[in-house]
Amino acid sequence: MAKNKKLKHEAELVKEAIIAGVKYAEDRGAAVFEPTDSVSEKTLFIYRLLVHDKLIQPLPEDQVAQKSMRHKLALWYAKQLPKDHPLLR
Repeated sequence: MAKNKKLKHEAELVKEAIIAGVKYAEDRGAAVFEPTDSVSEKTLFIYRLLVHDKLIQPLPEDQVAQKSMRHKLALWYAKQLPKDHPLLR
C-alpha cells in the first residue's frame, strides 16, 4: 500500500479543513457543532459526512484513525485551494 504523501503544511491544512468541514456540515443542515465539541469529534463527523456525500474516498475500516482521517481532510481541503496558495507550497 502506498504511504500517505505527507503534505508540507498538513497541520495548517487540517485546521482549515475542520473549519471548512464544520461550515459545510452546518450549511448542509447535517450538524450543529457546539464549542465544547472536541477536534477529534469534529474530525470523525466531518470525515464520515464527506465519505457519505462521496466527496472523499473512504479509508478501509481498520485504518480509520484520527491521523488518517486528518490526512484525508487535509487532502480534501488542499484540492479546493488555488494551485498557488501558500499552504500548497
